[in-house]
Amino acid sequence: MTAPKVLISDALSPAAVQIFKDRGIEVDFQPNLGKDKDKLAEIIGNYDGLAIRSATKVTPKVLQNAKNLKVIGRAGIGVDNVDIPAATAKGIIVMNTPFGNSITTAEHAITLMLALARQIPAADLSTQAGKWEKNRFMGVEITGKTLGVIGAGNIGSIVIDRALGLRMRVIAYDPFLSPERARDLGVEKVELDDLFKRSDFITLHTPLTEKTKNIVDAKAIAMAKKGVRIINCARGGLVDENALRAALDSGQVAGAAFDVFSTEPANENPLFGHPNVICTPHLGASTTEAQENVALQVADQMSEYLLRGAISNAVNFPSITAEEAPRLRPFIELAEKLGSFAGQLTETGLEKVTITYEGAVAQMKIKALTSAALAGLLRPMLQDINVVSAPVIAKERGIVIDEISREGECDYESLITVTVTTQRQTRSLSGTVFADGRPRIVNIKGIRMDAEFGPSMIYITNLDKPGFIGRFSSTLGEAGINIATFHVGREAPGANAVALIEIDGELPDAVLEAVRALPQVQSAKPLKF
Repeated sequence: MTAPKVLISDALSPAAVQIFKDRGIEVDFQPNLGKDKDKLAEIIGNYDGLAIRSATKVTPKVLQNAKNLKVIGRAGIGVDNVDIPAATAKGIIVMNTPFGNSITTAEHAITLMLALARQIPAADLSTQAGKWEKNRFMGVEITGKTLGVIGAGNIGSIVIDRALGLRMRVIAYDPFLSPERARDLGVEKVELDDLFKRSDFITLHTPLTEKTKNIVDAKAIAMAKKGVRIINCARGGLVDENALRAALDSGQVAGAAFDVFSTEPANENPLFGHPNVICTPHLGASTTEAQENVALQVADQMSEYLLRGAISNAVNFPSITAEEAPRLRPFIELAEKLGSFAGQLTETGLEKVTITYEGAVAQMKIKALTSAALAGLLRPMLQDINVVSAPVIAKERGIVIDEISREGECDYESLITVTVTTQRQTRSLSGTVFADGRPRIVNIKGIRMDAEFGPSMIYITNLDKPGFIGRFSSTLGEAGINIATFHVGREAPGANAVALIEIDGELPDAVLEAVRALPQVQSAKPLKF
């Protein structure tokens, strides 16, 4: 059998190259190729695997020529430089190394906080210029100060641990952090507004999603304690940089330290040039140890897949064997969409997830299905999550995961039910896969219905009263929005009801508010699948 061929198009540790060679895999090491997209597209068809860091951009054009490519391995967590849908459509597994940079990034955040508190960079420049401006650089102690941590996942929890060691008071905002996990970390869980009002320092450790974009905006900064200092080593775009610059100029914010920016490479930025700002060029993962760890990990993962078919840390496919895949794939899709449905409706702290498998599906590899459901559930807030890391991340946040299997008869040949318990309520959704292989949702909150998942949908809870469907349809029609499918269910005549409507295109905010204002409507939520 011909040995697999792997192309390494970014700078990767020599030890990683050796791992491929030791496993009998042919390696082509071209560390500067990633900067030349045209050249990469020209030769990619010759390889079974592609190992990259951040410089290589794996675009649809590149993938179009990747006729033999089976796996892309990203040494690091972020896969923004890979077109995941295009890779998935071609059956290419995309792997990352989600935890290799955690300690390094957390240490960088702590380093920036300390440098900000004592004005280290400016004091260094002044001193080396021979000025000796001792009275100019009056710093602040961090002992006893309140650190607000936005995002208490893997990196955030390490920051919390280090900050407690520095005798800081630590509060955290994370919708998925349970009270039990917060107690284990030694942190006080708070709402976001409370965090802004109480924190002397704020550090961000959350992915960039629709919900977290500009999570620190002008409104948030205005409610913050005067003289707050803000650190961002997570993702550019979490902070409104123009609003922050204005707050720095006014003195509302005493200082900021940023390693990430809304546009990178950051040749210019609103924060640049301010005397109370420290900037580094995305160095969070830039230590010798971190680079070595992620490089070795990605080489090992890719080798295992190419030689044995084992899948680890894949962002677009769960860990299952080739024999199991055809039968399991539609149920993986069902589980992930049920989880996504629940995740898009969940706004408060998640405490418990119960996934019940009934009928034939109970005999399948339910761990892969549970991973898919958790990935769908957590992804609305944690965009970088994948089906492999989802159970670990759920455990980190203290979320209880229960799996129940019932192989006996039920109303359907196979039925999956996802029940989500938050601090405020419990919500259940059930789905199945019919003979056509397409997932369907068949029960919402105990109300029967039969609906396929569409790309853009509206979920409505309402009272079952005459005229609702007509008024709703008219509202969308007047806005020029076409209804593709309309599915309804109810507890009883005149009682609580639900509607799941697929629409063509996006739902503007103004139209959503008009729907919410309709008589009998209790809630309305746009969904994406």
